[in-house]
Amino acid sequence: MPDRSTAPPKRHRAARTVGLLGAVALLGVILVLSIAVGAKSLPLADVWSGLLHRDAAEYAVVHRMRLPRTLLGLLAGTALGVAGAVMQALTRNPLADPGLLGINAGASAAVATAAFLGVTAIGGYVWFALLGAAVVTALVYAVGGGRGATPARLALAGAALNATLYSFVSAVMLLDTASLDRLRFWTVGSLASADSATVTRVAPFILVGLLVALGAARPLNALALGDDAARALGARPAVIRAAVIVAVTLLCGAATAACGPIVFVGLLVPHLVRALTGPDLRWLLPYCAVLAPVLLLGADVLGRVLGRPGELQVGMVTAVLGGPLFLWLVTRGRVAHP
Repeated sequence: MPDRSTAPPKRHRAARTVGLLGAVALLGVILVLSIAVGAKSLPLADVWSGLLHRDAAEYAVVHRMRLPRTLLGLLAGTALGVAGAVMQALTRNPLADPGLLGINAGASAAVATAAFLGVTAIGGYVWFALLGAAVVTALVYAVGGGRGATPARLALAGAALNATLYSFVSAVMLLDTASLDRLRFWTVGSLASADSATVTRVAPFILVGLLVALGAARPLNALALGDDAARALGARPAVIRAAVIVAVTLLCGAATAACGPIVFVGLLVPHLVRALTGPDLRWLLPYCAVLAPVLLLGADVLGRVLGRPGELQVGMVTAVLGGPLFLWLVTRGRVAHP
């Protein structure tokens, strides 16, 4: 006779596995759309030909423009979604997000400083962005109260730093026309300038950050029970917090350096996913890693369609879509505590 006590967990695991496979399939569809849709839409046969055959007429469009843009959207979306999920878990704050807590602003201020100093290459931007993200992450956590941080104090610290740092970015752009030219599209969040060099520069940072975040999933589950309970389960709270800060710094710094500050992806996706998986980070993080780029690339495709013959930058589209959707989640009572 089967053990019925284990049936519900097995059913839950099976349902989550099927759901994750469905999310991967949806991501595959969005990836194809991102390559096929643009100022000039390409039939799937031409996309396939452009991917595989160097002598195809579409080869240059696919390999030099759309494929790097799609890969960058995949990396940046995954980075922002996972960063938002681990930040919410670490701070136990449902409003934790790379944008709302000032981390994107720190990376942006550092990149603006780099532009003012004459740095033009993405390789230089990445190091500045990582430093800015690290400083602001540590500062928000310290000002918010460290281990005794409350959601309200973290949100207030993040809001204050956001205002200050974005004022600095605006001042740099107004005072230096060269910086304005370099950053005017970047500051709203854009994938339009993606190329293969950008992808190869930021990919190592994002991949390492993802590995650190995924490795912290089980210890973060234990930390949700409190420091004493986490220690009893064999976890080390100080090490977990340090690992999460490193992961968030790598993920947010690299994504912001490449694409600019993109809002709502890291805030919205973990809440949507948590309704499907519950708070278990061993499931939450893989789902976020798949569905966050679905949102980001979907918004990018939508911006290209709505803005023809030009395009709307992806940061504008995520802001317009994300605000009302998050308000809907709040009013329906679906914003759960991490």
